[in-house]
Parts: sequence; structure tokens; C-alpha cells
Amino acid sequence: MAERNNPTHQQQQQRPSRANRTVVPSSTFLQKIQSHAPNTTHFLGFLLLFFVSATTLLILTGLTLTVTVFGLVCFMPVIVVSSPVWFPICTLLFLTAFGFLSACGFGVAVAAGSTWMYRYFRGMHPPGSDQVDSARTRIYDTASHVKDYAMEYGGYLQSKVKDAAPGA
Repeated sequence: MAERNNPTHQQQQQRPSRANRTVVPSSTFLQKIQSHAPNTTHFLGFLLLFFVSATTLLILTGLTLTVTVFGLVCFMPVIVVSSPVWFPICTLLFLTAFGFLSACGFGVAVAAGSTWMYRYFRGMHPPGSDQVDSARTRIYDTASHVKDYAMEYGGYLQSKVKDAAPGA
């Protein structure tokens, strides 16, 4: 009798066993999310860290901008006086770098094209070789049609050209 009045015993009798209980996946998923969710203390700590970091970055940005403006103000006379020297040097460096990079780019393009042609002529079927083959076939077919047309109507065209020639 004492066991029936015991609240722990009543909870055990009311609670279904694990074998009879069905588990709803969405409730367990929500429970997992809630167990990993930050509490208020963690959230306030994150906000504090965020505001301190944002303030520090804003101060550093302001200092950088201020030093840049003061540097330009202080060194502007030197830059203006020496610009006749700097402009040709910068132009020469730009053209040299542009030429070097262009030559490297063209070299890479030639190497890639040569490799593709080598593979094509060796029969290794590089990417796009089917398009080249179909274009070659179309060109050959067109040339043969033009040749047949010229043979068929060649006499007529040659007589018209002779009639149109001056002094004939």
C-alpha cells in the first residue's frame, strides 16, 4: 500500500515503457537544437565581443584614413615636384609588365594550341575534335558541290565571260 501512495511509484506506472513509446523525429530534432542553443549569458558575451571588435575596427579605419590624408598633404609638394620623373618611370614599368604578361599569355595559348593539334593529328581525340571533323566534312562537301556545279554549268559561264570581255 505504501508503494501506491509513493509519488515515484505512481510516475513509474504512468510512464510508458521505451518499447511502447513512439519517438517523433521532429521533437527530438527540436530538442537537440534547443540543447545546443546559447543561453542569455553566452548571447550577451557574443554581443559584447561583437561591439568591441566593431569599435576597434572603426577606430583603426579612422586612424588609417587620417594618416593617409595627412601623408598626402605633407608629401604632395614632393609628389608634384618629382612627377616629371615618376610619370615616365611608371609608364615604362606598366608597359614592361603589360608586355611580359601578354607574351606569357600568348605563350600559354600557343602551347595549349600546339598540344591540342598534336593530340588531334595523333588520333587521341582531344575535346572539340568532333566539331573540327564535322567542319572539315562540311567544307569538303561544299567544295565538291561547287566543283560539280562548275563542271555542269562551266561551258555556259565561260561563254558569258567571253561575251562580256571587251574586244572579244
